[in-house]
Amino acid sequence: MRHLNSWRISTRRLSSLFVGWSGCGCLVLVLLLSGSLASQACMAQPPNVVLILADDMGYGDVQTLNPDSIIPTPHLNRLASEGMTFADAHSPSAVCTPTRYGLLTGRCCWRSSLKRGVLGGYSSPLLDHDQITIAEMLRKAGYQTAAVGKWHLGMSLPMLEKAALTEEPEWKGDPGVDFAGEITNGPTHHGFDHYFGVTASLDMPPYVYVRDTRFTSLPSIQQPAVKFPHFVRAGPRAEDFVIDQVLDRLAEEAVDFIGRAAAEDRPFFLYMPLTGPHKPTQPHQRFQGKTGLNDYGDFVHQVDWTVGQVLEALDTNSIAEETMVVFTSDNGSYMYRIDPSQPDHVDQVNVQGFHPQHHRANANWRGTKADIWEAGHHVPCFVRWPGHAASGARCTAPVCLTDLYATLADAAGTKVGRGQAQDSVSWNKLLHGESNMRGRPVVHHSAGGMFAIRDGQWKLVLGNGSGGREKPKGKPFEGPFQLFNLEEDPEEQHDVAAEQVETVMRLSRELMKLMAQ
Repeated sequence: MRHLNSWRISTRRLSSLFVGWSGCGCLVLVLLLSGSLASQACMAQPPNVVLILADDMGYGDVQTLNPDSIIPTPHLNRLASEGMTFADAHSPSAVCTPTRYGLLTGRCCWRSSLKRGVLGGYSSPLLDHDQITIAEMLRKAGYQTAAVGKWHLGMSLPMLEKAALTEEPEWKGDPGVDFAGEITNGPTHHGFDHYFGVTASLDMPPYVYVRDTRFTSLPSIQQPAVKFPHFVRAGPRAEDFVIDQVLDRLAEEAVDFIGRAAAEDRPFFLYMPLTGPHKPTQPHQRFQGKTGLNDYGDFVHQVDWTVGQVLEALDTNSIAEETMVVFTSDNGSYMYRIDPSQPDHVDQVNVQGFHPQHHRANANWRGTKADIWEAGHHVPCFVRWPGHAASGARCTAPVCLTDLYATLADAAGTKVGRGQAQDSVSWNKLLHGESNMRGRPVVHHSAGGMFAIRDGQWKLVLGNGSGGREKPKGKPFEGPFQLFNLEEDPEEQHDVAAEQVETVMRLSRELMKLMAQ
């Protein structure tokens, strides 16, 4: 309560003066004035914002959203009980990179140069130099900003001169990065004052931490490629980069930033894109065997613990009441859910059956990560904002993570600039229980570039398959298109396109209009 504390100091001094002049009557007046000023100061101060983005966490991974789950998620359950649950929230894409782009810019990634798939650990930046992000918008509004975790939007990495390269590269899986050089386009060039984390997913080299614009150390280990049971690509690794310790390191960095930022006389924005439970599914040793659901369940449990560390830091620094906390995921879980009576078409480590003892990471949604079907992009989402979002509230309006740009602009008391965040609609009224936004269509996008549009109960898939991992994969914009009534058929088992031709035509036109804007 930075500004509120300063008001308290000032009013105490005024109180002592008035007591000396006129006695108790004036003291009562000053105390009333003190409460009014303090209230105005508190209302005028925009909230701190902590935005936690899990990597590949499914809707059914969170216990409060999946009563059948035996994975303990007490900290996410706490967020749900103390804030608002967005039960129909969707990532703008069913895979990593495009969702991150959409979340940070308020623009769907298919408006950029990336039309399908994801970037790698050595990829060039996807963000244009003049692209305004949430962090830059908030920094202009007076916020201190930091990102801790997985970037996965590309960086301009320093490269060795050709003369320094030998015919045989020093590291397998490395294009010749100069790990002693400076990164010239990364998070700190897009609105973040500070950054600590990894260039891409936890299974992508280089396995070296980045702080601000430099790698924190030189690689000294050749990480071999591993396919089973923990998928990892070959590449250079630093000695302090241990896969099952990465989440702990990110938690430490986030807690440290919160402690430092809390002492400042201005709000802060912490963006924390986690590295789990994305592959390689390697929980820390202290979590192994805790859930009875093998490494995946234990890793989800560790992700929840990591969220708990952040919540505890807010409590310890007495700023929880001043802080908006958002938790969500970049897409659904990569775990398959198939009928065990049928031949397995994937490794057992990625399979979930229908038997009650099996965990359903994507709840009852059809498909998996990368798919245009619900499991690909229907994600957990909670917003805790004391004094604004009602505790235990539940919102059933379809929303998209691109909306966080406009939502945070509203919370910070600033405006979305002209030409910015065209796919972002503020949740401010939803958070305050004033509107359900049911008239707003939401666009979905798969890893393979397949589109779907959601309008109320109707979801039209403009393609003839999953557009991702599940079979049949199909092709974008090739018929027959698929239409589902999600109110009656949330598991997308009954295609009603043939019976609802007018709805198919209407939604097709609506999507074309949105894409053309």
